[in-house]
Amino acid sequence: MGEIADFDALRRALAENSEQPEGPARNARAELLLTEAERLEVPLAVIEALGHQLKVYNYSSEKDKMFVPFARLLRMWDERPEDFDAYEAHSLHWVFKWMSAGMLDQPHVPLASVEKWLGEMEHRYRLAGHSERAVRSAEFSVAAHVGDLARAERAYTAWLAADRDAMADCHACELHGQGVWQAESGRDAEALGLWRPVLEGEYSCAHEPHTVLASSLKPLLRLGRVEEARANHLRGFRLVRPMESMRGAYADHVEFCALTGNEARGLELLAERPAYFTDTGHPRSRLDFMAVVALLADRLAELGLGAQRVPGPAGRTWTARELAVHARMEATELAERFDRRNGTSYVGDRARARMAQRPLVERLPLGVRTVRPAPAAAAPAPGNADGPAGLSVLLAEARRMSDTLRPHALRAWAAVAEAARDAELEPRDRAEIADHEAMAGGPEAVELFERAAALYAEAGDPGEALAARARGAYVRALHGEVDAALAVVAGLYDEVLALYADGATGVRQTAAVVMSRARILMRRMHEDPAGPDAGTALAAAERAVREVLALVDGRDGDEVRLAARAAEARAMLAELAGHAGDAGRAAELFQRAVEAYVAAGLPWFAVEYEVQVAALAHQAGDMAGAERALRGALEHGGPYVEPVGRAQLHLQLAEVIGGRGEAVEAAEHALEAAHWADEAGESGTLGAWARQQLGGFLLRQGRYAEAAEVLESALVDLDPGTHGDGVVVQARWWLGDCLGELGEHREAAEHRLRAADIARHWPEQQDHATLAHLAAESLGSAGLLDEADEAYTRAGELWRALDNPYFLVRSLRARGWLALRGASGAEGARELMAEAVRECEEALAAAADPVAREQLTDELGHTHRQFGDLLARWAAERAEGEAAEGEAGDDEVRAALEAALARTEEAVVVFGTLGAGGLHGRTGAELAAGRLEADLGRPDAAAARARGVLAAYEGAGDEDGTVLARRAEADRILRAARAGA
Repeated sequence: MGEIADFDALRRALAENSEQPEGPARNARAELLLTEAERLEVPLAVIEALGHQLKVYNYSSEKDKMFVPFARLLRMWDERPEDFDAYEAHSLHWVFKWMSAGMLDQPHVPLASVEKWLGEMEHRYRLAGHSERAVRSAEFSVAAHVGDLARAERAYTAWLAADRDAMADCHACELHGQGVWQAESGRDAEALGLWRPVLEGEYSCAHEPHTVLASSLKPLLRLGRVEEARANHLRGFRLVRPMESMRGAYADHVEFCALTGNEARGLELLAERPAYFTDTGHPRSRLDFMAVVALLADRLAELGLGAQRVPGPAGRTWTARELAVHARMEATELAERFDRRNGTSYVGDRARARMAQRPLVERLPLGVRTVRPAPAAAAPAPGNADGPAGLSVLLAEARRMSDTLRPHALRAWAAVAEAARDAELEPRDRAEIADHEAMAGGPEAVELFERAAALYAEAGDPGEALAARARGAYVRALHGEVDAALAVVAGLYDEVLALYADGATGVRQTAAVVMSRARILMRRMHEDPAGPDAGTALAAAERAVREVLALVDGRDGDEVRLAARAAEARAMLAELAGHAGDAGRAAELFQRAVEAYVAAGLPWFAVEYEVQVAALAHQAGDMAGAERALRGALEHGGPYVEPVGRAQLHLQLAEVIGGRGEAVEAAEHALEAAHWADEAGESGTLGAWARQQLGGFLLRQGRYAEAAEVLESALVDLDPGTHGDGVVVQARWWLGDCLGELGEHREAAEHRLRAADIARHWPEQQDHATLAHLAAESLGSAGLLDEADEAYTRAGELWRALDNPYFLVRSLRARGWLALRGASGAEGARELMAEAVRECEEALAAAADPVAREQLTDELGHTHRQFGDLLARWAAERAEGEAAEGEAGDDEVRAALEAALARTEEAVVVFGTLGAGGLHGRTGAELAAGRLEADLGRPDAAAARARGVLAAYEGAGDEDGTVLARRAEADRILRAARAGA
């Protein structure tokens, strides 16, 4: 750092340091600046440097350093108050509140000293003529901290009753403190009512709504308002993340994760702030942080993840179980220090209660990537397999589930197989175990089916033996051995029909063989769908399927398995109809299959076919039909659909619903899709796509902070090779829009430029041009003038190549405004605006289409108007600068104003050619011309223009906001003209 030469240089350096991120680096520079201030030998310079140092300490993890600079400032005030200007005198009294809170947060400061300081604050505020509102607020904080609830209530009442004055905390901070008290007193709804103006943006400050968003999380969860809690977590964490001083609010977000089944995200939050484990400058927030670390680590241990590696204090590796012990010990020791100081157990009681909390929501999807940790040990098998009696229970349950086609029946048979490993079983039992083990899949399935068939035969059930062998033949077909499978199943088919005719087996076993044959013939049809024998294969498959229906139809009331065969056969006929090109018939038959499964009490089997119905409806442009089918699939599948299937269903439904403009419900389904993709281990593929969609739906609702968090999470996984260039570009485009709305213009520009860089390789360049233009807007808003000009130039070239004169002209106008702020100044700005006029006039002269001519005429009017506004802006800034420097340059300023008026009059004329369509543009230009006439000392001309505007709107109603605004502006010009006449 160079030496500070004078007071102005010091002030600039202090202002520059104030804009730096919170933390030790900013604090260290503040200390150096104080040294520089002392060299100037100007008392006020030292006062300002001390005040700056105090501020940066307060907004950092080194809050314990505040007391030394404040003591020095207070001594300087007592000795020479005249050295303080009004601002620094105000600031000195303002930070009394920081000292009060700062002492309370340091357990080594005796409570008597805190109370003494409270009295000193009250005395000095009274001497300075300030209200006691801030004093009573500070007293409330002391009483609430030590657990003196009666005194806290009295102080709270007195706080609210006292007048607000210059020493009162801002509305946002006061409402935060008041709401926290209500929440801690069990009045969650009242707390949220107090916080509403802050949450809705009515009140804000440097640390609000950051802390209100964090404090609102548990009250919202306790009230069951989980969607709001999710939104406040995403919004609030985005605000808290870069601010080192907000460890307490950060802890609230970690706690939220621990209480909502988002333990993995909680670990990510811990990993982002390793210094929070060890920073000792603010013991109270460290206590808050370590308490929720213990809560989170204990939760992981409960989930069977005690041995998992987790983030913790630097210097060693930590398991969740070790971190829980360490964090609990640290939190307990800190709480005991406060309680010894306070003479109560209140802080310790609250810390212990916080660490002992139970989850408030089993699982709250957040939309960002958060994969739930899996327990180390597998869940125990259902039932009790201790001894023969236990095995009998497992067998009975497995048979019940398979006979009624319950979901997870194979899991029940796996439990039987495990329990029966060393048991002596009858051939029938061993047959069923082998049969179901084969159904679970695997390369040895054919061999297992053959083993099951032999055991069924040994048990005296030839029909079930044939069914098992038929299932094995189908497995061979699935692995490409279709001809061999057909040869096998043909013999089995003949045998089972003979048995059935003799009454030696039942319809159930016969249907199993006939269905396996139909399935194999369907496989043959799919093998060569366009080959010379395709028609023959299709006809053979259809005959086989109809044979299944002929066998089981009308019998499905006897047994659920037969009903399932009939429903599956109808689905096969639907598939055959689709294969033959009859999509309408296919949709009808799939729907009949769905209805048959639902009627049989087997809705989970309907899901596959409802997806087919949805696809066919989508293909036919029937979005309502697609939506009905997808909703039915989710309803019928319930918890039985695998996570990846649920993710796909929710995502498809989100796209359909979003397509008809229902962004709120679409976002709910995209959120569910992201959650189930994470559960399925598909975070980087399906999950990223779902998050991209969710971000877009949140953006459409104006929920910019939430959308930004989700889209940033999606971009971690989105890959052009996996998801496609278009998806990545759209995600960055949306994120740039969000960041622009949040005022993060530099970051918005980065994402827009990166999206543009991908789009520049596309054959169609419209998106490339648009993104370059948007990036230029962001760069300009970020104050990066040269970079913005470069991006606008690039966009302009693209607009020219695309033959889009409208945006070409707009890019030139934007460059003109940038030039006025940059090195090329007024001369460069004039040249660019003049070029914009020429381009627009040339495009208008070449346009033949009436609509295009009207649009270009409107664009030309706006270009003349902006040219005039630019010249007027330069004149105003020039006049202001000359006045400050004591120079006289009236002629130059007047010439610029005359030129501005001429351009504005051109705009009036151009808008006038548009008739009623150009009315608002013309009157706006007339009023601008009136203001310029007034600036040029011609009040009569200004008044005439204002009267012309009023006449133009004579008879117009009051429902148009533009009309009301124009009339109000015209009235102001008339009043000013009369006053200046």
